[in-house]
Amino acid sequence: MKHVALALLGRSWLLVLLVAAWELAARRAGDLYFPPPTRIVSAMRELWWSGPASRLWLSDRAVDDFVPSLSHLLLGWALAGIVGIAVGVVIGLSRIAYLVLDPVLQFGRAVPPPTLIPFFMVAFGLGTSMQLAAIVFGVVWPVLLNTADGVRAVEPVQLDSARVFGLGGFARLRYVVLPAAAPRIFAGLRVALGFALILMVIAELMGSGDGIGSRLNAAEREFRPDQLWAGIVLLGALGCVLNGLFLLVERKALAWHRGARRMST
Repeated sequence: MKHVALALLGRSWLLVLLVAAWELAARRAGDLYFPPPTRIVSAMRELWWSGPASRLWLSDRAVDDFVPSLSHLLLGWALAGIVGIAVGVVIGLSRIAYLVLDPVLQFGRAVPPPTLIPFFMVAFGLGTSMQLAAIVFGVVWPVLLNTADGVRAVEPVQLDSARVFGLGGFARLRYVVLPAAAPRIFAGLRVALGFALILMVIAELMGSGDGIGSRLNAAEREFRPDQLWAGIVLLGALGCVLNGLFLLVERKALAWHRGARRMST
């Protein structure tokens, strides 16, 4: 435990230094649009952490903001992950499908997802459907392309050995192809999670009556820079937490892969 605390202290000193510098600079500047961190933290507490201890100090406003945003983010990311892995496996297993579809996939990947939000607003209307469509379209590409590349990179020797041992198509996919492609699949899912957070906010900013993005719009309309910065800091912290949780899951899920690499070396 002592080593963990020392490691966290060693990695967080720069963040503490930057926050202290921000505090001093903001207080010296006295600019309404550049509030110090202490004022931002106070605004965050006022907005989201002024509830009862039995509810982890979450206020009613926190529930109204966090639940829709997190549900849209995680559901859109999960749908994109399922579609991306399924389609990526199919494309990766078929050389002809890869050659035919690769130009289309590269074109779709290159289209900036925010530019399609007006189309999604017309097609799905304002609300959950539009936000999920924007998130799924924007984050499916890293999962799909990484999965296809991972499947195509499976060593032919592994597949031949599986056939020799009598493994059928589904068994080869389950026990050989997917485990071999897992590191790239997880890499795509991790990138997609960051994209999902960005697109969740953009979709809420452009057409939502609830969520963190809606709270940012309200802060702008009410001329509350401290609450606007509170939303920005909250999103940054949320991204760090989601990334940290995903890394824990990835490390546990791929522990066998690291062990196999150590044994091979």
